[in-house]
Amino acid sequence: MIKRLLLLIAMFSLLGCDQVAQKLGVEDPAKKEARTEAEAKAVGSACRQSGRAIEDCYSIYGWLPKAGIYAGWRDMDEYMRENKLETVVPQLPPAEGPGAKRKKAAAEANGGEGEKKTESSSKTESEKKAGTH
Repeated sequence: MIKRLLLLIAMFSLLGCDQVAQKLGVEDPAKKEARTEAEAKAVGSACRQSGRAIEDCYSIYGWLPKAGIYAGWRDMDEYMRENKLETVVPQLPPAEGPGAKRKKAAAEANGGEGEKKTESSSKTESEKKAGTH
């Protein structure tokens, strides 16, 4: 009787491993690789459709595998050529990569030095356009 009870407990605990792992944020490496590969292909396709160069996609989406981005970009390029489709101009800026929020927070903690540099460089550019020094 006790053996059956222990066997049932062990069986139920093993059945819940996936659910427990999901709650803890632990992901199967094979599933994660398949997911990131599919995401990379989708991003590559979207980059090509929006007219972005493949190098820009690599730099913007550096956390995704380059092979997947290239495969998606190449497939969409072929599809667009076959169907004589024009590129679609993106309306929104590209997504920020993982860790971008941490970089912004670190820049703000350092007194916003990164923002000051961009402000001064934009003033310089606008002054150049206006012809003032």
